[in-house]
Amino acid sequence: MITVTFRYLTGCARPMFRNARLAGSWDGWREAPMDPEVADDGCPAFSRTVQFDDGQAGQIVRWGVRLDGPSGPNAWAIATEVPIADQQDRYREFTLPGPGAVAEERYLLTWSRRLGAQKLYRAGAADPDLRFAVWAPNARVVEVVFAEPGRPYIADDGTGLDPSMPAIALAAGPDGIWTSDPVDSFAKFEGTPYLFRITNAQGDRVYRTDLHSRWQAGRGDVDPARGGWDGRIDTLEGTVSCSVVVDQDTVRRDFEPAAGPLVRLPDTDFWEREFTPGRPVPTRMEDLVVYELHVGALGYPGRGPGTLADAMNLLDHLTDLGVTAIELMPLAEFSDSFSWGYGDTHHFAIESSAGGRDKYKHFVRACHRRGMAVIQDVVYNHFDQNAERAEWQYDSTAPEQNIYYWYEGRSADHRHPNGGYLDNGSSGFAPRYHAEQVRQMFISSAVELIEEFHVDGLRVDLTQAIHRDNRLHADGRSVGSANLFGQKLLREWSRTLRMVRPSVLLVAEDHSGWDAVTQPPGVGGLGFGATWFAEFCHQLVGDSVMAEGAARLLARAGLGHDGPLPMGQFAHALWLSQFDKVTYSESHDEAGNARGSGRTSTVAVGGAPLWGVTREYAEARSRVVAGLSMLSAGAPMFLMGEEIVAQRPYRFDNVAGSKEDLHGERVGAGAKMFRYYQDLIRLRRRSSAVRSRHIDIVHVNDRDRVIAFTRIAGQSRLLVVASLSNRPFASGYTIATTPDRLPSGQWQETFNSDSSLYGGADIGNFGATVPAEAGRIHVRIPANGLLVFQHR
Repeated sequence: MITVTFRYLTGCARPMFRNARLAGSWDGWREAPMDPEVADDGCPAFSRTVQFDDGQAGQIVRWGVRLDGPSGPNAWAIATEVPIADQQDRYREFTLPGPGAVAEERYLLTWSRRLGAQKLYRAGAADPDLRFAVWAPNARVVEVVFAEPGRPYIADDGTGLDPSMPAIALAAGPDGIWTSDPVDSFAKFEGTPYLFRITNAQGDRVYRTDLHSRWQAGRGDVDPARGGWDGRIDTLEGTVSCSVVVDQDTVRRDFEPAAGPLVRLPDTDFWEREFTPGRPVPTRMEDLVVYELHVGALGYPGRGPGTLADAMNLLDHLTDLGVTAIELMPLAEFSDSFSWGYGDTHHFAIESSAGGRDKYKHFVRACHRRGMAVIQDVVYNHFDQNAERAEWQYDSTAPEQNIYYWYEGRSADHRHPNGGYLDNGSSGFAPRYHAEQVRQMFISSAVELIEEFHVDGLRVDLTQAIHRDNRLHADGRSVGSANLFGQKLLREWSRTLRMVRPSVLLVAEDHSGWDAVTQPPGVGGLGFGATWFAEFCHQLVGDSVMAEGAARLLARAGLGHDGPLPMGQFAHALWLSQFDKVTYSESHDEAGNARGSGRTSTVAVGGAPLWGVTREYAEARSRVVAGLSMLSAGAPMFLMGEEIVAQRPYRFDNVAGSKEDLHGERVGAGAKMFRYYQDLIRLRRRSSAVRSRHIDIVHVNDRDRVIAFTRIAGQSRLLVVASLSNRPFASGYTIATTPDRLPSGQWQETFNSDSSLYGGADIGNFGATVPAEAGRIHVRIPANGLLVFQHR
């Protein structure tokens, strides 16, 4: 008989699955119960042993698992699709070994604890051992080596090795994963800096970081290979420094530990009092008001990069503002501590210069206690372009063996060796999406953010680069298989995350207009809950070169003329906001980084200095565009600083110069705008009509620069009227539509952006009720103003 043990390993510490059943092609996919167990990684798992007749040797067997979990009962638990570009079936497949053989087949839902420096639990042992593992299919030899204490860097010539700690040899497995024997014990190695020393396919010895590391030692920007390193951890670049053995099941008790012994808590104890009764953290897109935050741009007036300590100090500001979610620009380990983080190298490690993994957990917990969700930006469309010790040529210098990068053909097929790599509109070559190990690195790191760091949602950078825009570097032709495998990655990613936490908030930066992006994977969709709506920004503000052909309302109004504005063109984008969109008038890309762009306040007056009457115009127009975004049918988002009239161009290559005095301006010149954002956010949060998907554009007038729309949910009915006219309609303005679109009765003005509380001229309807009849209503509208009426 052939004996095969099937194991389903979750790779997640939390016991979230139960009632697992094995199903396979050998018996018509009938289900058989699996035994629950704890795998050697310490995580829940399930197993069942099946015997096959010897005569079945050589046959291809397919299998899978069904179980009950957070997403409901009877969930098909194989999230990974078959390795064929245009097929979406989900099962595992292998060939039965020879007669009398004993074999094991494994499926790992996540690889979070398979690779890297991980705990190994052996039967009967009181404490876990340590096991190293790394994917290096082209390597000839792999070892783990250790750095000298207090100096976590090993040079390419081996300088910096700790002579007291011998190298640990790893053995190659059939799947290209090299694994060490158990090392006694994990606790002895905790905090130890290490690298993988690899003899690559060409026979050269290279030093590589652990791409599954949980901590990179360096906290600075100096790469010692380029000279100038002073030997301090604070100045050492984290992407080239040593990886560090970390106990990911414990957390530092204090955000900033006092003098004395460092106290660590079990993860379960740390998260025990995560939430505040009566202050729920939002789990639906319609309940979000998102504040886009770059940690590195905090810390005004300091010239160094901001940190998670600065972010903690901003939480009172954000709580008072009323936002319900913070979207953090990327914090996975990246080179150059001043960068935006969109070229990261170590997806499981939190950027050391920002404060690292423990402070990140403290920050998330602090947000949750205030009722705020945390959405983390992640990047899967390229790697850091300076990834020599990370993804680049990890175990071979041959382009076709550059295991983390997609390469077409062989290098000899191209006039230049780089010709076989793929471009996709991002700032680096495309990852090798067809390799399950690469897809799982992205997927498992995302699960870790959700499970270990309790992040509430993820925003994926430039997803069209993954699923649509992959092109051969040599000649620009589309590589369809790369696009299909990119789609496969995103389906597997969203499917796995929703298996673990069905309420996870998944947002795509996607400008393709493809409906499948927000459709479920079960019908071929990519599984996102919403997409960034750049068109809304271009139609409403439109200062950058990317807005060519758009309405560009604010940019045109900022020129100071009184001519018509294409309000009708913007109206279409406003109407589209109901279809799973994140709406914004400004993002990190559109605030001074994209050519021609600037902060909203300066665009509003054509770049003129914000003095006197010019500032009044700037703020009035900025209030209008903020209101149109906040009261749209999408989930509104705005970039840090908008609430205090930020003016400095926000650029990726000048983060220090982008910093704004958020705390000082809040009580200074930006106080009235802060009050406006507070009241606008309060209106959105309290109104079921604003949070609904319903939106009806009932009136558009290009000549007078007026637009009006309704927001309705049940008996709650709002009318929003906005004008970018430089003159008020002090004697009134008639909005006319059909009676069924504007109910008759009394409409009370409940919000006016021109209130003196916000720096306006107090022109409007003074909170009075205004009658509507036969689809017509006559209201006073301030210059560059926005009004909200409630149907009574």
